[in-house]
Amino acid sequence: MLIDNPHRGIGLPAGVVDDGAPVASDAGPVLALLRRCPAYAATPLVDASVLADVSSGATVHLKDERGRMGLGSFKALGAAYAVARDAVAARPGDPSNALAGRTYVTASAGNHGMSVAAGARVFGAEAVIFISETVSVGIAEKLAAKGARVVREGADYEASMAAAARAARDHGWTLLSDSTWTGYSAPARQVMAGYLAMADEILRTIPAPPTHVFLQAGVGGFAASLLAAFRSAWDGGFKAIIVEPAFAPCLQAGISAGRPVRAEGPVSAMGRLDCKEPSHVALASLARDADCFLTISEAEAASAAERLSVAGMPTTPSGAAGLAGILAYAQNQGGIDADARLLAIITEAAYD
Repeated sequence: MLIDNPHRGIGLPAGVVDDGAPVASDAGPVLALLRRCPAYAATPLVDASVLADVSSGATVHLKDERGRMGLGSFKALGAAYAVARDAVAARPGDPSNALAGRTYVTASAGNHGMSVAAGARVFGAEAVIFISETVSVGIAEKLAAKGARVVREGADYEASMAAAARAARDHGWTLLSDSTWTGYSAPARQVMAGYLAMADEILRTIPAPPTHVFLQAGVGGFAASLLAAFRSAWDGGFKAIIVEPAFAPCLQAGISAGRPVRAEGPVSAMGRLDCKEPSHVALASLARDADCFLTISEAEAASAAERLSVAGMPTTPSGAAGLAGILAYAQNQGGIDADARLLAIITEAAYD
């Protein structure tokens, strides 16, 4: 389903969310810190026009995040940056063990938890990651291999996050979510800010500004952060389409309702996007900046992942959702103009 955003350029009604201030769009502070990390390096921007095959003459660029900092996804930029920021604030001169004795806790379906665990280990902290019943054993093992203590609790991501929040209160741990809700936003804003490094890389390397940007979304933080940077750089000269699983359209539902709501649906194979409740900050930001909200089917995501695998870029249905969005949008519109320039992100490596 494709819907136009009735709030574009206006935003949600005042008071609908308690922290609807604009998200950060300046990558400067993020890059200043990330460039101190030996693992940081730009990921490639791939010309995939032939692969997408949406229109003769149209160009398609895919930002390939599968190798990001050895963690396999764009989320390596988020939580690890937030943890590093805490470490530098605690000990500016030598932050290497600045967070000893501190514990970070979160819920995750994999990628965000990997970033929390990696950041905590670098700076001497502990990491506790709550995962739901739907998260695979393989992902649990990968989190543990990064040094995290993994706790399986809750039927879905939202229940795991509630458990993580309780543990933070009970034990005095630092809750580092990539989502926001009433009374909780500042830490997640730092996670979102970390993603601006990717936006900066795209801005520096893409041959020409795109006419269409496709950003997949779970709770929406990644999409809101990149779109804020792109709007700042390219103004209104492109159409932004937010792509979600049909089984978890929490942002589309929130846009339709004009407020954050819970989206109901079965478990999606797009595991990192299978979020039933939106980040309030992200929803408010996307209400201002996004043009359309598009849901894709399980089959469409799987087909896009297979297309990428055949082309030598294996990923998951979550990672391929941006490409799936391009293909679904082209079909919905009856084709894409020959002079169109499309941008999407391969968000993660193939793992489970």
